[in-house]
Amino acid sequence: MLETDKVFSGSIPENYDRYMVPLVFEPFATDLARRAGALSPSAVLEVAAGTGVVTRALAPKLPPGASYVVTDLNQPMLDYAASRQAPDGRIQWRQADALALPFENAAFDLVCCQFGAMFFPNRLSAYREAKRVLKPGGYFLFNVWDRIEENVFADDVTNALARIFPDDPPRFLARTPHGYHDKALIRSELEDAGFSQVVIETRAEQSRASSPRIPAVAYCQGTVLRTEIEARDPGKLDAATDYAASAIADRHGSGEVAAKIQAHIVMAVV
Repeated sequence: MLETDKVFSGSIPENYDRYMVPLVFEPFATDLARRAGALSPSAVLEVAAGTGVVTRALAPKLPPGASYVVTDLNQPMLDYAASRQAPDGRIQWRQADALALPFENAAFDLVCCQFGAMFFPNRLSAYREAKRVLKPGGYFLFNVWDRIEENVFADDVTNALARIFPDDPPRFLARTPHGYHDKALIRSELEDAGFSQVVIETRAEQSRASSPRIPAVAYCQGTVLRTEIEARDPGKLDAATDYAASAIADRHGSGEVAAKIQAHIVMAVV
């Protein structure tokens, strides 16, 4: 991962929430919230919350007396998440680094994270921090994307941009969001951090959009891929988005489109 892969700034948070969340994140947020709610946690920490899609799904499933601390390293993303959430006295919003959590030992019985582990500069440190703040018997629940070839629209966009920029293809999607998919590595890193009973389930969903342009805009303008495109040619963002939309239309049709997305869901116990 490059340092710039972590910078969700400018209009990216709004475009991310408007396009990426319904396109790929909502189905897995619903799944993660269902799994988390079934654990009946009373003290929850969410790390790398992004624009709050899991927060919105999980909060209604928590008991009235629960506490829910929602964190993200990126303040603009956290601010946007808070703006989308209905008033809820159980929720505390706090900027925090997953590698150095500002919480006491054994403070939570569940730590959850949706599609954030891929962005941790040192996953072992982040996993050790999650274990440190969990109570004995607590759960660490998170998901990560499977390889890019199993996530069709992301692969379509990446391949399209490689044709536009053949000398220096933007590889953000393959490098970071879809770069941490080795289940043996995930299990090994969690065990090295001190977790036991690591269970990993691979789950496929459908990514749906009303037109081919939606996934093109989502990936090209709602992720750090935008920064990569503009770094290569500041005036080519719209043209690159149009080209990606055409590539998706060529493969999936010009009307409503649907394609496979796939992720690993991980549950580890202290």
